[in-house]
Amino acid sequence: MENIYMSRGASKIVNVCAKIKPGEQVLIVTELSRLSIAQALATEVYRVGAEPAVCIMEPRKQDSEEPPKEIAAAMKASDAFLSVVGKSITHTHAVKDAIAAGSRGLVLTHFTEEMMIHGGIEGDFEEAKRVCTAMAEGMAGAEKIVLTSPSGTYLEYSAKGRRGNKLYCMVEPGQFSTLPTVEANVSPLEGTANGVIVADGSIPYIGIGVLEEPVTLKVENGRIVDISGGYQAKMLADNLASKNDPNVYNVAEHGVGLNPKCHFCGFMLEDEGVFGSCHIGIGTSITLGGTVKASCHYDVIMKNGTIVADGKVLMENGVPKV
Repeated sequence: MENIYMSRGASKIVNVCAKIKPGEQVLIVTELSRLSIAQALATEVYRVGAEPAVCIMEPRKQDSEEPPKEIAAAMKASDAFLSVVGKSITHTHAVKDAIAAGSRGLVLTHFTEEMMIHGGIEGDFEEAKRVCTAMAEGMAGAEKIVLTSPSGTYLEYSAKGRRGNKLYCMVEPGQFSTLPTVEANVSPLEGTANGVIVADGSIPYIGIGVLEEPVTLKVENGRIVDISGGYQAKMLADNLASKNDPNVYNVAEHGVGLNPKCHFCGFMLEDEGVFGSCHIGIGTSITLGGTVKASCHYDVIMKNGTIVADGKVLMENGVPKV
């Protein structure tokens, strides 16, 4: 029965978000646990006259691990690709290379059948495009950005020379977007971030999910140097330490959630899109305009952010001013 209800979400993804056209070659990358979602998407791709190819891969051991080289090559050769996986392949060379080759991609990480029916998928992506674009443009290239939040966040960094990324769930050739999060983001210049991050929303990775108490991360010269809080903070600290990779502590991203239909539920692409939230990505930054490739990319999310870029207020207590 869920397959019937997923059809409306599949139609929106294929027709509104990916803008699939008759005759196009569309690659759907998935895992056995998400096969019902992949099948719903493939059915709609076929219905509009395009040719779907479904590739089932073994789940990656961790987020940001590259897909098999055969799938990476197929992504690069496709007109469009849809990633429906549990462990994220968003921050990989495979995605970066496919986009550079002119494909367009949508990333549906951690998607559930319920997310195909309710929640962020119900957002008005055309309406969100304007504020998302304005927020990305406001952050792009700023000499100094200051992020604060009621929970105690105070983070300064430079985005000089960096592009702003606008992800509003609709893509053209050479673009990718996450879904259903609507977000603007920028990758801080390496080594420039300093201050403290206090996440009080969610850390939707490694089983942490919606936060029961704040997680505090101290930042010095672009790196996380201390993580404190309760048992969820320890989960994050222990996991990062287990990577044996200093790049996992890189401050890679500052993102802004802009989808009024998203809500905190412990799933990454719903939580990151919560309207008025901000998230700091740590680890890999190569798909966002940065230069760092790490063994993972995690986001820590706070509520009701305030953002000031070169003296201009872009968001105040979770309300966009652009």
